[in-house]
Amino acid sequence: MSFADLRSFLTHLEAKGRLARVTAEVDTDQEITIIQHRVLAAGGPALLFENVKGSPYRIASNLYGTPERVNDVFGGDPAAMGQMFTELAENLMPPSLPAAWSQRKNIRRILKARMKNVSRGPVMEECFDPPQLDRLPVLKCWPMDGGPFFTLPLVHTTDCETGVGNLGIYRLQRFDSVSTGMHWQIEKGGGFHFARACRLGRKLNVSVLLGGPPALTIAAITPLPEGIDERLLAALLMGKPLEMIPRKTTGHRIPARAEFVLEGTVSDGDMQQEGPFGDHLGHYSHSAKFPVFRVDRMFGRKDAIYPATVVGKPPQEDYYIGEAIQQLTIPLLKLAKPGVGDLWAYPETGFHPLAVAGVKHRYRREGLKHALGLIGEGQLSLTKVMIAVDENVNVKDFAEVSRAIWRNLDTADGLHLIAPTAQDTLDFTGPSMNTGSRLIILATDRPSGPIRKEPPPDPPRPEALCAGVLGATRIGPAILVVQLERDADREAVRSALSQHPATKNYLFQVLVSDDVPLDDLRMVLWGWFTRFDPLADLHPAGRKVEGNRMILQTPIAIDATWKEGYRKPVAFDPEIAAKVDAKWDSYGIDLSGAKP
Repeated sequence: MSFADLRSFLTHLEAKGRLARVTAEVDTDQEITIIQHRVLAAGGPALLFENVKGSPYRIASNLYGTPERVNDVFGGDPAAMGQMFTELAENLMPPSLPAAWSQRKNIRRILKARMKNVSRGPVMEECFDPPQLDRLPVLKCWPMDGGPFFTLPLVHTTDCETGVGNLGIYRLQRFDSVSTGMHWQIEKGGGFHFARACRLGRKLNVSVLLGGPPALTIAAITPLPEGIDERLLAALLMGKPLEMIPRKTTGHRIPARAEFVLEGTVSDGDMQQEGPFGDHLGHYSHSAKFPVFRVDRMFGRKDAIYPATVVGKPPQEDYYIGEAIQQLTIPLLKLAKPGVGDLWAYPETGFHPLAVAGVKHRYRREGLKHALGLIGEGQLSLTKVMIAVDENVNVKDFAEVSRAIWRNLDTADGLHLIAPTAQDTLDFTGPSMNTGSRLIILATDRPSGPIRKEPPPDPPRPEALCAGVLGATRIGPAILVVQLERDADREAVRSALSQHPATKNYLFQVLVSDDVPLDDLRMVLWGWFTRFDPLADLHPAGRKVEGNRMILQTPIAIDATWKEGYRKPVAFDPEIAAKVDAKWDSYGIDLSGAKP
């Protein structure tokens, strides 16, 4: 099914019983955050807030909060579309008439993936001169956020030399009625365009789209190769041309059926302090100086609907969108890299902190070649921990990955620490913003057979371990996760665990803080991979030098506790949470048939 704009998607969701209209007055200052978190956690519906305090506009949120709703945008299984691309490429190499005829249905769909110019559209119904960003119901999501943030803006720029377009989602902090921050992280296409404009001494024109076909949102998040316009992917997902209005003022084309469009510029040297912001890693990201987006014009539909999302500890909407995008793109990755059988970046960790690759290998340590190749590709270059396993291992099952590590990891040749490296802007564990380290773990089958067979015993009760331990659990045979008291002596705990007969044989002993529940694997992976830097936080039982190689001896403790200087984890304001509790029945959100 193809959705021409946001409201046609909302109509579809309502017809399917997947939309709740909230008529009670709601506040953009944190109240909507708490409502959405609770509804999403319960597997509840998309939300349309019809009475927003201080704004004449409605808010649509939690649009993509279940796999079913994301699949609605794809028109079915995202993996099937990815496989269609792969089959098309395989059957048309080399091209021939019989091969083209066999793929005629797919070719027709691809030929529709284009932009179609139109002279007018609903988005131009109202013009705000000067812009009135203060009328928009922009959310302040978390208590310590630096201000209200646009959380679902589609930011369009073009390369000022080649004219190639880019569409990405970058948070925008509203500074006043005519300006916002522009949070361009490293490895983002819009940031590359800005850097080139600065080198040429030019301002960069920017068009921010709010709403429109939901396929645009999916496309904007998809990590396409640099130089490919995400709007073409949106048209492909829709199965029809994307209607666009050419704009002489910016040289851009804007979606005719967006809800709002903001047009303006970003200039070299025009910077302002931005943040902090409670982001998808579940912590407040750094406050720093970022470029300022100066808004010159603002357009919108007469009854425009403002789209928003809320991020935080997983799972949130980005969790389900990210899963679907991986299902779409992994078949293409496998086509481009035949040595890679599968790949999974874990949404529980915020994607960049952990990826597992199932690889083919014909000689010892060929897996290292594949791992290095992957972390040199686009946004995969921001991967903090890359684990290479055999292609028959289920890369999405971390317990199975742990079993592969137990069988095959030799710390003499299977651990590769790379430092210093660039790091995801949102990752706060390195010595400074955008810097950190990487770890590659090779756990592919060895010609001589498994190194280990019998797994270590289950961990004992906390009181049988050492002081400061609240609990312990295992993930497969290789990994022991230990929850510590807030003021525990971490060095003493590491020493005790490395010598205890029930724990010393685990390859990795991961220390996490008391806010990480051990009975929820998603939260364990979140608490582990968002809170450690490989260079600073690996503590082996010993080190020895053989030739020119430093060998880490097991067990290796990983200190993934929250440390002073780290960004704080997000948490609800208790007073506002109590207010939501008291008002809950007035929202009229039915969660009785929801599936968490």
